[in-house]
Order: sequence, then structure tokens, then C-alpha cells
Amino acid sequence: MIQWDPRALEVLARLRASGYQAVLVGGCVRDFLRGKEPHDYDAATSARPQEIMSACADLTCVPTGLRHGTVTVLCQGLPVEVTTFRREGTYSDGRHPDQVSFTTSLTEDLARRDFTINAMAWDEDGLADRFGGQADLDAGLIRCVGEPERRFQEDALRILRGLRLAAQLDFAIHPDTAQAIRTETPRLAMVARERIGGEFLRLLCGPGAGRVLLDFPQTVCEIVPQLAPTVGFDQKNPHHAWDVYTHLVKTVEKVPPEPALRLAALLHDVGKPATFFVDEGGTGHFYGHAEESARLCEDIAGQLRLDSATRNRVVTLVQRHHLPLQPTQACVGRWLRRLGPELFFQLIDLMKADAASCLPGQPPRPELDQAADLARTILAQAPCLTLKDLAVNGRDAMVAGLSGPAIGRALNRLLDQVAEGILPNDRDILLEHLTD
Repeated sequence: MIQWDPRALEVLARLRASGYQAVLVGGCVRDFLRGKEPHDYDAATSARPQEIMSACADLTCVPTGLRHGTVTVLCQGLPVEVTTFRREGTYSDGRHPDQVSFTTSLTEDLARRDFTINAMAWDEDGLADRFGGQADLDAGLIRCVGEPERRFQEDALRILRGLRLAAQLDFAIHPDTAQAIRTETPRLAMVARERIGGEFLRLLCGPGAGRVLLDFPQTVCEIVPQLAPTVGFDQKNPHHAWDVYTHLVKTVEKVPPEPALRLAALLHDVGKPATFFVDEGGTGHFYGHAEESARLCEDIAGQLRLDSATRNRVVTLVQRHHLPLQPTQACVGRWLRRLGPELFFQLIDLMKADAASCLPGQPPRPELDQAADLARTILAQAPCLTLKDLAVNGRDAMVAGLSGPAIGRALNRLLDQVAEGILPNDRDILLEHLTD
């Protein structure tokens, strides 16, 4: 049975002992009611920020947002974000309220929140549910508090947050909220790209991601404009039953929920429209689309403000998704060495998902499973995959008469040959081949 973290309850108890109303709010209440362990704790209180810090004086209090009434209270290592009950004025920038005024009304505080399932509160007296959050939670429904258009006009990021919640929780979106999302989607241009990138990756990793992506292509294309040409794009190819965008979404659904892998699945054919041509028989072809898709991924990664590691992983997966991978020592060893084990297995996942998303009932590609099995066998044998694993080094190369860039070329050539099983990782044998 899920229990509240006693440290969070301790923060509430200190506020109540000082004469203030204090409740847990937001995602922690939603998760608790779903039988999920809350990870982040938010509280709301009638106490003003200085009063919060006074009531919790023997705990560490960090004034993380005094203008908006927020103090982060650390209780035995658990951060609890405590915010004064508040009303909000207009949102001129579509992101932050122009003014915030404090209130003593819990109902007023809950009324300013985004979705009903996030507008519930809990305290020692039980659940406070003013806007039907429990019913929507039970029904698996994302619904705005109050007027959906107004909620999204206040904070455009709520558009993407609603889609992310629907994907993560595998919930449906209420028709009125869905219509408002479509109408207000252009407002996402007002949101910082860093915030969009983080929310979008979380959306992609949700169990309901496929349905959300298919239901809201306009919003997805506002986030990633390069995807717009793929929507409804007829591939005119007997090996593809769906338009490019639908194929991409189906591929997303079939790979493990890892951010870089899911994004690569969504983008692996983004370059197809730009490389499309029809032969004399009326069949569509996309020669060079992997390279074009990888090029577009570089731009998309910048737009989403991805870190360099994630960007490189996505670009590599997209660029190599048509790799002729065969279950041989030479081929598997070569690509284990060049990609590293983690990226190698992600590439196999992508290739399998890509193949399975072309036609209904598409037969599997057994050679990919065989390649994965062989890779696991190789990895179990303490393989030589990096230069530090090689039995010779740069000093040996210099003794053999090599210098400058020639040293790196020679060592990497030997590493490839060892990884491919052409040469053993034996010092004496490798010394003989250093200058080949």
C-alpha cells in the first residue's frame, strides 16, 4: 500500500501547528490516488513566505520564488516546495502572470491550476476536489480547469504539458481541451525551446505517445516543423502501407521508451519527402534519405536544445538505420567497436521497429536478432572494443617508426581488425602488423 512520505507530512504538521492551513497539491496527490509512489512533493498553504520560513525555522528553507510565494523546505533531505495560496492576473507574455496576489482560499488557488487531475489537494481531513479531478482520474481523462482556451493563453507550455500527461498516463483528452490545444498551438512559439525539448522527450517516452502523436500532428509539427512535409505524404511504394508520418509514429511505438531512441524513431525518415522521386513504373524511392534525415536531425537537435550526447546519439541512429547489419563476427565486431554496445543495441531496436512498421503483419528480420545474440556472445568474452583495450599503444607505434597522425591511423586499423576477428589481441602479433 502506498503511503505518504512522513517527511512531507512533517512539513504540513509544522505549518498547521503554527495556525495555518496546509495541504499537499498537484502531481503528488494525483500519483498517490493512482497508487503510484510520489516522487516530488508540492504543498500549498495560507501562510505567507516569511511565515512559512518561521514555521519551519529549524529546517532548511530556500526562498526559491518569493515573488510567487514559493519556499522550498528541506526535511531530512526531502525537498517540499511550499507555495502560498494565490490568485493570478493576466499573462501578457503567455508564460508568466503579470501579477500574483495571495489569498486565504484553497478553492481560489486550485482554480488557477492547469488540469483537473492536478487541481486536487490532500490534508489530514482527506481529499479536497473542487473541479472533478477524481472523476477524471478514474475515467482516464485530461481536462482543463475552467475554460481551456484561457488556461492555454495564460501559459502556452500547458498545451504541451497536456499532451505529455496524456502520453505518460495513457489518458484520453477531453474534446473541449483537445480543440483548445489545436486552436492555441501557435502559442508554443512563445515558450523557451529548452522547456519544449524536455516536455517533448517525456511525451515521446509515454505509453500513450503513439496515439497522442497521431491525434495532434499540427502540434507536433509546431514543435518540429521539419516533420510537416511527412504528414500525409504518400510513399507510393508497395513496401509501405502508410504515409511517412504514420510510419514514423508506428516506429516510435515499437522501440523501448528511451528518449534518444524514441526521438530517433520519430525522425529516422524525416528526410524522405526531400529525397522522393517516382520511377517510370510509378514506384516511389528515397535514395539518400538516411543522410538527409541525419542532416535535418542536427537542426532539430538545436531547436530542441538537446545536450550534445543526446544529439550525437540521435543523429547516429538516424544516419545508420539502413545499415546492412549481418550476423557475422566481422560485421558485428566492427559495429560494436564503432558504436559502442549501448548504441549498437539501440540501433538494432530501431531497425527492427522500422521494418515492423512498414506493412501490416510484416515478417520479422531474424538476422537482426541473430546479430544481437552474437554481440552478446562477443561482449561476454572480454572483447577489445577501444584503444585502451588494445595490446599495443602509441609508444609501440613510435618505436616502430610511426609519428603524428599515422600513429592513430595504425592503432585504429589494428583495433578494427581485432574487433572483426581478423587478428588476435596479442601484443607480438600486433607489433608485426603495426606498419602494414
